[in-house]
Formats: sequence, structure tokens, C-alpha cells
Amino acid sequence: KQKLARHHADPDSAFWGWNDIWLDPAFKAWNIETELATITCPILAIQGEDDEYGTLAQIERIAHALAQTRLLVLPRCGHSPHRDQPEAVIAAAQQQIV
Repeated sequence: KQKLARHHADPDSAFWGWNDIWLDPAFKAWNIETELATITCPILAIQGEDDEYGTLAQIERIAHALAQTRLLVLPRCGHSPHRDQPEAVIAAAQQQIV
């Protein structure tokens, strides 16, 4: 709870909101891939190589669906690249924007 409180003003609400959605049977089939076709701008997809909650297959599918996608996989990085490797994320974002 203390770890969650570092990032959320109301850790109980944050946890139960997340928990209730992920355990809802209707959520089991949820998939955002059908929405990818609506994206028309270039994408920078960043993921930590050691992400404990996601897989590289997720951002690889984005890149496969959208030609203007640049992938950045950060070694020695977990689920929060902006916290684990802020300099790399900022540099990549600057390159993407400019």
C-alpha cells in the first residue's frame, strides 16, 4: 500500500479500481488492437525489456499494424520507463517530436 501511495493520492481507490476492472469477466476479451487503425500520427512505442506486466509482443503488434511506429526497447528497464530511464525516454521523445 505504501508503494502505491507514492504515486496515487488515494491508494485504496487506485487498487480497487484496477482490481475490479482486471477481474471483471467482461474485460477478459478486451483488446485495443481494433482501435489502432484510427491512429494517423507517428507513434513512439516504448517498453522496458524487463517489464513485469507487459510483453514485447504488445508493442511489436502496434508496429506491425501501424507503419509509422518506432519501437524503443530499453534494457535494464521495468514497467515504468519514464521513471527507470528518464533520460532515454526524454531523448527519444525529443527525436520523435522534432
